[in-house]
Amino acid sequence: MAKRISGKLNWLEKHLPEGLMVDAAWLEKHGYSTGLRSQYVAAGWLEQPTRGVYRRPRGELSWQQAVISLQTILNASPVIVGGKTALDLQGFAHYLSTTTKEIHLYGQKPLPHWLKKLPLKVRFNHHNSRKLFNNDPITIAISSLKWDVARAQGSTNDPLHGGAFNVLPWGQWDWPLTLSTPERAILEALDELPDHESFDQIDKLMEGLTNLSPRRLQKLLTDCKNVKVKRLFFFFADRHNHAWLKRLDKQEVDLGKGKRLVAKGGRLDQTYQITVPESFHAV
Repeated sequence: MAKRISGKLNWLEKHLPEGLMVDAAWLEKHGYSTGLRSQYVAAGWLEQPTRGVYRRPRGELSWQQAVISLQTILNASPVIVGGKTALDLQGFAHYLSTTTKEIHLYGQKPLPHWLKKLPLKVRFNHHNSRKLFNNDPITIAISSLKWDVARAQGSTNDPLHGGAFNVLPWGQWDWPLTLSTPERAILEALDELPDHESFDQIDKLMEGLTNLSPRRLQKLLTDCKNVKVKRLFFFFADRHNHAWLKRLDKQEVDLGKGKRLVAKGGRLDQTYQITVPESFHAV
């Protein structure tokens, strides 16, 4: 019995890095019964951040560990860190003050229920990635990341990582946190206007995006199916007149027809036919 437990522990040490998380179904699949899991928890070899979730103890629990676990071990429901969270992690939104720390995750399937039950001082917001773009490559991007857990190394030959997604090394072992590029993330953030983001915050974000790739932007804008987002993007881009704006072919982007009510009580911007707050109206 002791030999069996020792072998199981060795396998777990190799395939479950310290700090990362798996659910009961993952452990059951690999031969760890309810009784064995309880024994490991009692002995301190595993801990339970919340019911049905296990990890090998390693420091303080973080939201990055949870998301990386979903992306590299529990990849049945691929998710990407996007929107303002992705911009923040890449240095574009750190100066924006928020009362509640929100982690914006994008994917086709709902988040596992246990994610929101973790004892973390953040709130996970899930967004359906199919609603914004005609071609949603999130599943392809995650599955193309060949990460060797045992060796803590990996690589990708997927060109999407150079266009729609980045891989950000995180933590002591440089675990791969996959997130939207700034070009995609700003479109995701614009989709939150006006209900969950403010014009002032988006304006500050756009002001700092001086080095976006026009090639990536053109591809994403052409693929984007949300007329409001595309019109808002060009509205803010015109305000700040970054160098990359001159290299975009607006004629290739479908901006739709008719007026769009974005800011209630605002004034109509004649160029893009969207209502914006009075303070943003050109004089």
